[in-house]
Amino acid sequence: MKKHLFINGEWRETESYSSLRSPYSGEVIAEVAVATEKETQEAIESAYQARNEMAKLPAHRRAQILETLSRLLEERAEEAAQLIALEAAKPITTAKAEVSRTIETYKFAAAEAKRIHGETIPLDAARGGEGRVGYTIREPIGVIGAITPFNFPMNLVAHKVGPAIAAGNTLVLKPASQTPLSSFFIAELLQQSGLPKGALNVITGSGRVVGDQIVVDDRVNMITFTGSPAVGIGIRNKAGLKRVTLELGSNAAVIVDKGVNIDRIISCCVTGAFSNQGQVCISLQRVYAHREVYEEFVEKFIAATNQLKLGNPLDPETDVSALISPGEVDRTLQWIEEAKQGSAIVATGGKAEGNILYPTVILNADPSLKVSCQEVFAPIVLVNKVETVEEAMDLVNDSRYGLQAGIYTDNVHVALDAAEKLHVGGVMINDIPTFRVDHMPYGGVKESGFGREGLKYAVEEMTEMKLVVWNRN
Repeated sequence: MKKHLFINGEWRETESYSSLRSPYSGEVIAEVAVATEKETQEAIESAYQARNEMAKLPAHRRAQILETLSRLLEERAEEAAQLIALEAAKPITTAKAEVSRTIETYKFAAAEAKRIHGETIPLDAARGGEGRVGYTIREPIGVIGAITPFNFPMNLVAHKVGPAIAAGNTLVLKPASQTPLSSFFIAELLQQSGLPKGALNVITGSGRVVGDQIVVDDRVNMITFTGSPAVGIGIRNKAGLKRVTLELGSNAAVIVDKGVNIDRIISCCVTGAFSNQGQVCISLQRVYAHREVYEEFVEKFIAATNQLKLGNPLDPETDVSALISPGEVDRTLQWIEEAKQGSAIVATGGKAEGNILYPTVILNADPSLKVSCQEVFAPIVLVNKVETVEEAMDLVNDSRYGLQAGIYTDNVHVALDAAEKLHVGGVMINDIPTFRVDHMPYGGVKESGFGREGLKYAVEEMTEMKLVVWNRN
């Protein structure tokens, strides 16, 4: 299967192609176009030329395109899930859930296209404002450069493509090198949905060639990026006065207070820690359990972890499959080894078979260890004992990151304290930090980035506010 670039509504061949391999089997699953600077420039120019047509497209037409896309994706949901499972090694059951969420995300985007509005300003509240009428309107920002990661290759693309189209913008999309097939699939469906030519361009290739060009080009008005802090900081430094939204990951934590019914939360915590091999920005990485429930939590969490089925992502029974690359397996094994040297206890897992890392539970990990203070992005979770919830909150906050955090407690005062004191973008009361539905405002503080995704909030980021004042004097 040969996959070409998508520029100005056409599939474009290139001089060179790279082999895309399954992270699970290592087999070649596609030959993917490698764009040069020239083709990247053409994609940007195509989006730039289409921007006026998109901006003039009425809201009901933009909504209709997104509704049609949702319907077409629903009809081909099985095929879409297979693609995700193949290119990302995401277990097929989880891949189906991602497709289902993607359909919903585009439906939310269609609804938001019809809800973009401004407000009236009471100008006579100021001296000299009498006899004037003021109101705001929101206008498309123009060309958006979208750079997306491998871990949700369809839904995180939807979180950029959906609101961009809803707001009347055009896009140049650079998907992750390991997972371009999902983006090409969506481009094909948008072509069938009646999206104007040039409104979406999909460019695959090296980040240094394609990504850098998108970030520095003056015709691109905004960059929306999901990925690592190092790359995000680099983008911000190069983007100049462009608007930038960055979602940069985390090392999400949950606090378990005394008195909590442990049986009721174990299944949720295991899913939060090991779904998609832990390759989720809000994957549960740190658990701080009160000393009164610590032993029970550890025992039951390890037992449930050991029930998970490892294997082929295309098998519906599989819970955990391969990490995205052999390099990631090597890195995580080194981090586990560092934890052992630092007197932490590997209670289960800690080994790999092929590219599959066994779900790993680590106890008594020092806060300075990489598995504690960096983002593991793998099926590794730490469980540490705390004397008080206050101590746990300090440990949660003692992090470069702050995307989401969770707390399980039966005490309303503790819950309200956590909501106030946890320095993160989202606090989940009586839930794991991994909870997300697609229309909520999603984003973080500190090195987790800035700006918010979630359709209504992304549309705000992707539009400019304009003030109009009428003088009736």
